[in-house]
Amino acid sequence: MKIYEAEDFDIRAKSDDSPVTAADEAADAHISAGLRAAFPDVALVTEEQADSHGQDVSTFLIVDPLDGTKEFIQRRGDFTVNIAYVENGVPLRGVVYAPARGRLFLTRADGVSVEETDGTARQIKVRQPDNAALLVVASKSHRDQATDDYIAKYAVADSRSAGSSLKFCLVATGEADLYPRLGRTMEWDTAAGQAVLLGAGGQVVRFDDHTPLTYGKPIFENPFFIALAPGVDLQPA
Repeated sequence: MKIYEAEDFDIRAKSDDSPVTAADEAADAHISAGLRAAFPDVALVTEEQADSHGQDVSTFLIVDPLDGTKEFIQRRGDFTVNIAYVENGVPLRGVVYAPARGRLFLTRADGVSVEETDGTARQIKVRQPDNAALLVVASKSHRDQATDDYIAKYAVADSRSAGSSLKFCLVATGEADLYPRLGRTMEWDTAAGQAVLLGAGGQVVRFDDHTPLTYGKPIFENPFFIALAPGVDLQPA
């Protein structure tokens, strides 16, 4: 947060033209060192370490030290730290921390998801959706016409935009019912949020065939997907 609150900070472009800041790199170094010390026998994949992206693994830790870098740069607050544990292709444990929003979401050892505030944890659960009045959340920085066209297939009572993996957490807390993503994402963008949503009773499925979104794919790239509360009548792609 020291970098976020500074008057100015350096911004560089990575090989894929996405932005990176000193905050991404500092957080990555700190988190990676801690995870390697605590779990030396578990593979680690992290966005900021390109040499970790070629691994062929189905059980691993995966980190996005600053999800929503564009939100961070523009000081809009919707950025998160994402840490997840994936076992046999399924994200079982996740931590999503939104420091500028003061919100911390995590899955406990028993697989139940909670939101922790001021040291007090409360269990979170998806809501029972009303298909005649759905609550929808979509990307703030990457929303496009294809996304809007898909959302238009539903009866929507309220639609909002949010950044980073907070969108998964809004479904997990019942603040939204549906989050469609029709754009490129990587597994470090989604694993922690998906773990939180699964622990709150939600689902994440592929956009094309509505089968569960799994992990450990080549170069850790995701297909389009939909995060939802069970009971949403999914529309075809």
